[in-house]
Amino acid sequence: MSDFGKVAVLFGGTSAEREVSLNSGSRVLAALLRRGVDAHAFDPAERSLDELQGFDRVFIALHGRHGEDGTIQGALELMHIPYTGSGVMASAVGMDKWRTKLLWSSVGLAIPKFVVLTENSNFAAVEKQLGLPLFVKPACEGSSIGISMVRQPGELCQAYLEAARHDSLVIAEEGVMGGEYTVAILGEGDDMQALPIIKIEPATEFYDYEAKYMRDDTAYRCPCGLPEARELELRAQALEAFRVLGCRGWGRVDFLMDEEGNAYFLEANTSPGMTDHSLVPMSAREAGITYDELVVRILALATLG
Repeated sequence: MSDFGKVAVLFGGTSAEREVSLNSGSRVLAALLRRGVDAHAFDPAERSLDELQGFDRVFIALHGRHGEDGTIQGALELMHIPYTGSGVMASAVGMDKWRTKLLWSSVGLAIPKFVVLTENSNFAAVEKQLGLPLFVKPACEGSSIGISMVRQPGELCQAYLEAARHDSLVIAEEGVMGGEYTVAILGEGDDMQALPIIKIEPATEFYDYEAKYMRDDTAYRCPCGLPEARELELRAQALEAFRVLGCRGWGRVDFLMDEEGNAYFLEANTSPGMTDHSLVPMSAREAGITYDELVVRILALATLG
């Protein structure tokens, strides 16, 4: 497929999610090569970005800092090389769980109750305010890195210290324990669509790094089991959540449900995983889109601005 010209697949990088990115990127690269695309591996941890000069477009398969947070997007804008996924602003905001929550709540989307923590926080008061269990997480990390589940009174301070190792901005969030779901988004403008919802059922206490990438006993339900009308309603809300952040091309929106069936939007992923455990390819497959077709469709949406 010569229409795309010379394509760089960016993967690896320097973030805490490097290993996941290497997995995603190698699969994306293989898919593009199978489809006849002139695609080449490019690890920004090992090569200067100047070497991207001469490429016609970029497939971003980086995760986390310097890949999903608007920085690489800004560099590609300056180099005038079209790239996949969201632009600079949406990537930066989507990486920041706190500012994502502020935007979503401002338009009336339901989110879990949360508190921004500092070393001077009254941890006992926060435990009472949010209730237990609760979750503590770095605001700008992905793949559940640095996340702790606080089950007992008095554990919040230690959970804060663990999250603060990864980010200076740390949030505590109420535990919404009725189920975790995700919605893959694909397309641009009026053609943007929310793909079938996946329900995630980890064998561990919550969907942590191990459950995401290392275990084979995490269950993924697609169809998710929700009534059709309810699923369509939530898919429409996920599209709104994606658009509110200014996202484009492709991505993922995660939400939780409580025991009464109320949904609370959790976070957006603007450069989701593309591994054999990843959720966007799983949802696409349910919609009749093969992995290789998905990768080519994402690449076709590469743009600037």
